[in-house]
This record gives sequence, C-alpha cells and structure tokens, in this order.
Amino acid sequence: MWATIGKYVGGKVLTAVLVVSVGASMIWFWRHPESLRAIWATMKGVLAWLGFVIVLPWSLCFATAKVVKLESNGAAAVLLSGIMLLDVLVAFWLGGWGFSGVLTWVVVVLGFLSAGVYNFLVCDFLAERFGDAT
Repeated sequence: MWATIGKYVGGKVLTAVLVVSVGASMIWFWRHPESLRAIWATMKGVLAWLGFVIVLPWSLCFATAKVVKLESNGAAAVLLSGIMLLDVLVAFWLGGWGFSGVLTWVVVVLGFLSAGVYNFLVCDFLAERFGDAT
C-alpha cells in the first residue's frame, strides 16, 4: 500500500517539477533570446562534429582494407591516429580554434575519447569484414 502511494505521490511531484522547469526555461529564453542563440550555435557545432566523427571511419574503408592487407599494427595505429587527428582538428575548427572553461575542456576531452573508441570499433569491424573477404 505504501509503495503504491509513494509511486503516485512521486509521479505527481515529478510531473510538477518538470512542468515548472519547462515553464521557467521558456520564460528565461523568452526574456534572454541571446542565450537561446548561443545554445543553438553550440548544438549546431556539436551535431556537425558528431556527424563528421560518425561518417569519417566508414568513408575511409578503402584505407582500412589496405591496412588489413599490410598486416601491420603500426599501420593500423597510424590509420587510427590520422582519423583521430582529423576529428580533433574539425572539433577545434568548429569551436573557433579554442575552448574556455574547465567544464568545456572536460566535455571536449570526453568527446575525443569517445570518438577514439568509436573509430577503433568501426575500424576493427571493417578489418574483420575485409579479413574474411581475403
């Protein structure tokens, strides 16, 4: 019985908090449109960078095929380093060649690490596919 009451009251409280938060956000952005423009500019840059990061290793599948034929860990490391370097350069270009603030740097570094893991996983997948084909 107490669990049911807790779920009911918790649901109502959560709904009220969300409604008030959304309302406060709408009022804030209505009164401060420059904040909304800054957020959208940042989001456009982030989405453009994510699109670049997602497409780049797939678009370089021909390079992955050549690295698989070489059977060299050094060549694979050079390929992954090159892809990562392009990811970093595009991020800095989209960010105006600089970032300020500790939180921004933490997010950027986490983004770079995530991009590196993604690049490795995609290249590994492509290497397995090309390895099976030969």
